[in-house]
Amino acid sequence: MGRAVSVAACALNQWALDFEGNAERILRSISIAKSKGARYRLGPELEICGYGCADHYYESDTLLHSFQVLAKLLESPATQDIICDVGIKILLIRPKMSLANAGNYRELRWFTPWNKARQVEEYLLPRIIQEVTGQDTVPFGDAVLATKDTCLGTEICEELWAPNSPHIEMGLDGVEIFTNSSGSHHVLRKAHTRVDLVNSATAKNGGIYILSNQKGCDGDRLYYDGCAMISINGETVAQGSQFSLDDVEVLVATLDLEDVQSYRAEISSRNLAASKVNPFPRIKVNFALSCSDDLAVPICVPIQWKHHSPEEEICLGPACWLWDYLRRSRQAGFLLPLSGGIDSSATACIVYSMCHQVCLAVKNGNAEVLADARRIVHDETYVPQDPREFCKLVFTTCYMASENSSQDTRNRAKLLAEQIGRKVKGKFCSLQRISGMNQKNHVTDIQKTELSISAVGRYLRFLSPTECLKEDENKRALK
Repeated sequence: MGRAVSVAACALNQWALDFEGNAERILRSISIAKSKGARYRLGPELEICGYGCADHYYESDTLLHSFQVLAKLLESPATQDIICDVGIKILLIRPKMSLANAGNYRELRWFTPWNKARQVEEYLLPRIIQEVTGQDTVPFGDAVLATKDTCLGTEICEELWAPNSPHIEMGLDGVEIFTNSSGSHHVLRKAHTRVDLVNSATAKNGGIYILSNQKGCDGDRLYYDGCAMISINGETVAQGSQFSLDDVEVLVATLDLEDVQSYRAEISSRNLAASKVNPFPRIKVNFALSCSDDLAVPICVPIQWKHHSPEEEICLGPACWLWDYLRRSRQAGFLLPLSGGIDSSATACIVYSMCHQVCLAVKNGNAEVLADARRIVHDETYVPQDPREFCKLVFTTCYMASENSSQDTRNRAKLLAEQIGRKVKGKFCSLQRISGMNQKNHVTDIQKTELSISAVGRYLRFLSPTECLKEDENKRALK
């Protein structure tokens, strides 16, 4: 008899400090995972409060509302009969041991890593949680979960990228399932590295690796690109989307734990190292991920990861970020001055790509995208089907020339606008004229640039997307 286990990896589009919405998406993902037969569900890092809370992490209200959401999740019937980040009973609080603090990450500003390897303390739960679970304390520290049929160990985001990743010694100590809740943002070609790290984690040591990641723009300048995945013994068996407008995505894979044991038995160097490893504290769980009648359960087979080309990443990543920014800011659309140059042209193409993704999501039955689109265009019956048509409703362009502009740049701006469904607004002026600059003024190029930007900002205030949208609505009403 095999030990077939069904596990779920979730990619959620969480919003920073949107506790009510985040809870709804978590519950929805748990329900989907259970409906697909999963007995374990993993969500992204900081999924309750959202990853990009920044200095709000300092506020006691952030912790309070997070515990309130946790209590709501614990009380929900959806969290019964499944092990997940939040369940009917808190089994273990496993703190992060390696913090991300390079590039766009500043975790050391708000958090302190847990430095007590293989040590566990008792954490006193707040009263709001005690009333739900009946627990006064819960184990807190570097430990693993031991169910009736397997052993699970946790990594958190950056720990996968660290040179001494916890999964190495966890695997040597008999952990068969590794989980990773991530808040990993999109960087060109970063998905290649992420996939390689996950697969290599189990290629040398054997095991099942489940990675969940945040997706979308949660209110900051970063875009989190999902890519949830499940891997076994160095091979991918389930791949999530990298660029999607779906707020909730759940991957489920059924795998046989006997395959892990067989794989490890053939690696003698791994077994010799395992005989010397210091054991992790084990939290015993009276629950089994597998069932006794699993002989007829189909097992997932390895797949080849399908990567986007660099051009597709450049086109899709910023487009998805723009859509989240637009719907969450509750604005009417975007306004862009076209110059006929590469910068403004590329930006316009990305906006058009956003419109294409919206139409594609609606075609695939995404009711949330449809509701957001209708709210943005102020039409409860509108259905975005043609990207050029939708682009016309949410995107306004104008041509703003300088004394160095030519008829060629004007024509290029006009042609691009027409190709993506827009017409250049008939408002033209010279940047030098509206900023008061001329060649006789003794100002530097940087000063000219700053004055130009300031002048453009003042001028474009009169070309708001809301006014342009009203103008288009009036034209439609006259037809």
